[in-house]
Amino acid sequence: MKTITNTILTAGAALAIIGCCGPKETGTPAGELLARLDAAAAEGKFYYAHQDDAVYGHSWRVEDVENDPLERSDVAAVCGSAPGMVGFDLGGIEMGDAANLDSVDFALMRRAAVSHVAKGGIVTFSWHSRNPLTGGDAWDISSAEVVEYVLDGGAGHGMFMEWLGRTADFLLSLRDADGKLIPLIFRPWHENIGSWFWWGGKLCTPEQYIALYRLTRDYMSGRGLDNIVWAYSPNSDISAEEYFSRYPGDEYVDILGVDQYQFLEDPAKFASEQERLAAASIYFIERMRFDLKYMAEFAAEHGKLIAVSETGFEGIPYPKWWTEVLLDGVADAPVCYVLTWRNAWDKPGHFYAPFEGSADAEDFIEFYRNERTIFLK
Repeated sequence: MKTITNTILTAGAALAIIGCCGPKETGTPAGELLARLDAAAAEGKFYYAHQDDAVYGHSWRVEDVENDPLERSDVAAVCGSAPGMVGFDLGGIEMGDAANLDSVDFALMRRAAVSHVAKGGIVTFSWHSRNPLTGGDAWDISSAEVVEYVLDGGAGHGMFMEWLGRTADFLLSLRDADGKLIPLIFRPWHENIGSWFWWGGKLCTPEQYIALYRLTRDYMSGRGLDNIVWAYSPNSDISAEEYFSRYPGDEYVDILGVDQYQFLEDPAKFASEQERLAAASIYFIERMRFDLKYMAEFAAEHGKLIAVSETGFEGIPYPKWWTEVLLDGVADAPVCYVLTWRNAWDKPGHFYAPFEGSADAEDFIEFYRNERTIFLK
C-alpha cells in the first residue's frame, strides 16, 4: 500500500513547518502548558495521546478505583512507555453521575489524570454532555432549539449554569500533591460543523454556537480555572471557510484541532481488499494534509497551536497504519499533539491503539521510535 499512496502523494511537496507565534505569558498553569506544547511543535515533535489509556484497555479495566496502582496501559505493553498525553471524557459529570458515559468512575478519572501529570504527562478532556432540553444523550439531535434553550435568556439557562458548575467543580478538584491545579486541555463542543451532536451545524446558528463556547470559557475563567488550555476542534471533511465559520475568537481559543478518522468504503467498489485499504489511506492522508495546511497558516498569523484532536482507524486493519498512513498524513505540519481514540474493554473490535499481540504492534514500535513522537518516557 505504501507504493500506491506514495505514487499519488509524492507529486505534492510536503508541508513546511509553519511555526506559530507562541504563547508569551507563562505565569499560569495554562500558560506553562502552552509553552511546553509550543516548544515541542517548534522542534517538529508532537505528543502522542490515547483516550482513556490509563483506566482500561482492549481486554481489561481498572476495577479497584481507590487502590489500583494505575500502571497498566495497552500502549506501554507494546512499546514500553505510556502515551505522553491521555484523554478523558466528562460526559455525565453535568448530571452528577458517579461515572461517565463510558462507565469510567469520576474518582478514578481524577486519580488517573493527576497521576499522569505527576509522571510528566499531559491530560486533555472532552465533554459529551447530555441534551439539556430533551434529556437524551449528546447524539440526540431531535431538536434544533437546544443551544438557544441554554443561552442567556433561554428557559434552560439556569439549569445549564448548574451543569457548568458541576463540571467546574470536577476540574477544580484536579490538584497535585501540593494542592495546585494541574494544567489541562479542555475541548468542549467538538465536531461542531457536523450535525451529529445537539450543538452541531444544523442544530444552531454560528452566533449561537459561538455564544455557547464563550459562555463556557467565561464561566470557567470566573471560577478561577487558570489551568485550562482551550481547544476548538471541528470535524474534518469541511472547507476552511466552514472550519472558521464558528470560531469563537482568538481570545477564547488556544489550540486549533481537527477530528478526522479513517473509514473504509463499500467493498463492492473495489477489486480487492488491498485496493480498498489503499483508497481509504490515500484519502485520509490527502485530507489530513489539506486540513493541517490551512490550520497552520491561520495559527501562524494568530499565535495559536494546532493539533489532531481525534483520529484513528477502528480495528486498525492495515498493520503499518502508524508509520505509512498517520505519519504521512501529519507530514511536517507543526501539530503539538495527536490523539487516537479508545480501546474499549467490552467491544473487541472497537480499538484505535495497539495492544499486546495486535497486528500493528511492530509498526507502532517504529512510530514510538520516530524522532517526532513524544511519549511519557
